[in-house]
Amino acid sequence: MLAPVTTVKDIELPGEALLRRFDHPGPRYTSYPTADRFVEAFDAETFAARLAKRGDLASPAPLSIYVHVPFCDKVCFYCACNKVVTRHHERAAEYLDALQTEADLVGGLLTGPRELEQLHFGGGTPTFLSNAELAQVMAMLTERYPLAKNAECSIEVDPRSTPPDKVRTLAELGFNRMSMGVQDFDPQVQKAVNRLQSYEMTRATIDAAREAGFVSVNLDLIYGLPRQTRAGFSKTLDRVLELSPERIALYHYAHLPERFKTQRRILAEELPPSAEKTQIMLDAITRLTEAGYRYIGMDHFAKDTDDLALAQARGRLHRNFQGYSTRPDCDLIGLGVSSISKVGPTYSQNVRELDEYYDRLRAGGLPTARGVMLDRDDLLRRAVIMALMCHFEVSKEGIEAAHLIRFDEYFGRELEDLRAFEDAGLVEITHDWISVSPKGKLLVRGIAMVFDRYLRQDQRLRRYSKIV
Repeated sequence: MLAPVTTVKDIELPGEALLRRFDHPGPRYTSYPTADRFVEAFDAETFAARLAKRGDLASPAPLSIYVHVPFCDKVCFYCACNKVVTRHHERAAEYLDALQTEADLVGGLLTGPRELEQLHFGGGTPTFLSNAELAQVMAMLTERYPLAKNAECSIEVDPRSTPPDKVRTLAELGFNRMSMGVQDFDPQVQKAVNRLQSYEMTRATIDAAREAGFVSVNLDLIYGLPRQTRAGFSKTLDRVLELSPERIALYHYAHLPERFKTQRRILAEELPPSAEKTQIMLDAITRLTEAGYRYIGMDHFAKDTDDLALAQARGRLHRNFQGYSTRPDCDLIGLGVSSISKVGPTYSQNVRELDEYYDRLRAGGLPTARGVMLDRDDLLRRAVIMALMCHFEVSKEGIEAAHLIRFDEYFGRELEDLRAFEDAGLVEITHDWISVSPKGKLLVRGIAMVFDRYLRQDQRLRRYSKIV
């Protein structure tokens, strides 16, 4: 039996009945429309035209770059990322050459300012690259896209490939934020998912980061993994709180072996029962918020003094393909296989397969596979959904002024659908505002889904993981 409703700081933990009623599969809304709505009719030529038009705007958005490094030494069985598992480190050389080719192609088309407000390396495992290779790719990028004075430069690291000397190299190259996977410190859980990573190794990487001047460290945790228990995960939280990272991401493991081959190596009978998994999550939220972490939304927590918490408190939080962001809404250029770009009212994604990525670049074209041009309705609904996801409230008047609509008329059907959430005490609807209650914050994805036109059209909920 789950615990009854509990209030912790500004979030209220729902009881079992509410969770069961509203815990449906749904998007994570790192974009709207979501990536599964991208179409192949939006091709490399369309993306090139959008890059060329950026400079036509009176005030182009700030620029951000994401670099995808797909390589990993070993496979983590739970992982659903686009990755290439290999022990042949020499494969990185060809990939870095391809990244340079793509950066040059994009740079030849991009108009407007190109100083970088944000730079993020993800994967895969970016620290698969050697110190020299990391220096090579950073030099290549900053020569073409110089870093702004206070640029946010973040990288995903694996402590197993990030000893203190590599941490120091990252700091020298300009990185000032890092995120690392922990998932669970329990050796039995680690063995079941093929990710053996000691507490001592993790601590050494974090200590080196702080000594080198990194301003923020994020730790990723996952609940719902095989062999996890409430007692075991409580011990993991003890150690996480000892490490005292500035940010914590608490992800829900979605077991989808029919979609992700590596998950077929996880034994379904070793997964915790649904009620146990949910209680692990509720326990973790209670522990983290009592320890001084602010619940940002979805699965993210930050210390009250962290930029992420401050941005939310000041109404300046944004959400993009890397999750929550403290910076203004940027134009994002995605470099590398499967990377996603956002330029103006468009999204586009590169091809997912490495060989095809190389082939397209060798042929002299951008590796764009698909994308979408947002129409007026998309932009309007994106504004509503992102306000809910980032701030747990929507100003009807603000939306009306920005998009020249009458909110209650335009969203009449949606407001009717919100009545079920209102009756359950998850939202409050007034003449001027839609506000998510403390009890509704864990279910904000479901509330945002009400405004998703595409879900209304085809109800393809099976593509997504459950909210909780």
